[in-house]
Amino acid sequence: MAKANSPSDTLIDEGLEAGSLTLLGHLNELRIRLTYVAVALLVTTAFSFAFAEPVLQFLLGPYAQSIEGIVELQTLEPTEGIETFFRISLLSGAIFSMPVILYQFWQFIVPGLTRNEKRYVFIFLPSALILFALGILFAWFVLIPAAIFFLAGFLSTIFKPEWTPTGYIGFVLRMLFWIGIAFEMPVIIYFVARVGVVTAKALREQWRFAVVGIAVLAAIITPSIDPVTMLLTMAPLLILYVLSIGLAVVGQRQFERSVAIE
Repeated sequence: MAKANSPSDTLIDEGLEAGSLTLLGHLNELRIRLTYVAVALLVTTAFSFAFAEPVLQFLLGPYAQSIEGIVELQTLEPTEGIETFFRISLLSGAIFSMPVILYQFWQFIVPGLTRNEKRYVFIFLPSALILFALGILFAWFVLIPAAIFFLAGFLSTIFKPEWTPTGYIGFVLRMLFWIGIAFEMPVIIYFVARVGVVTAKALREQWRFAVVGIAVLAAIITPSIDPVTMLLTMAPLLILYVLSIGLAVVGQRQFERSVAIE
């Protein structure tokens, strides 16, 4: 005997048949995508346990260079060491699962795209992953060494830098992950302009709000009051915003041409 569909299943099926999801369908789709992301993150984080210690030693490199000596982080709480271990594993897991995260994001927005627009997945995923990797590399080779050198050497005759794992590793991990995410802004802006959600004109006119938003984001990434670290973080984000406007022009023109053809 066939099982009768529940009201929720009926709503989802009706939304799919109409070519667009209902609100309930969107929530159900979001739940499915988040489940895939959570499973992928759990698996990659568990895998990252095997090399969390070597990664920790690697992350201490900028600190060791700034003080020109052996680094010994001071643990002030009993659980601080293991918390740092799990934090490094979680970041490594997030990096390894980024292809899955981006693919699930794409799958979530696919129902709102046309058949031709769905083919852009072959551009979106590689370009987003490349920009994410470039953001991590930029943070590691440019931002973090400059920030650590400045912070460790500030009034070094008075202050002796003896940082804790929570302070130092947390600072480095935030810089790496969020700068990597921020570097994906151009490709995201391009695709939302490509589907007609935003225009280059709107981005240009709202540049003041964008600067404020970037300043807030930089403050979140580097929760310190020194202007040097914050400016070092803001500079590439502002450049990326300008690049995003240029890509939005391209995406908007493609959207207008596709609408004209239809």
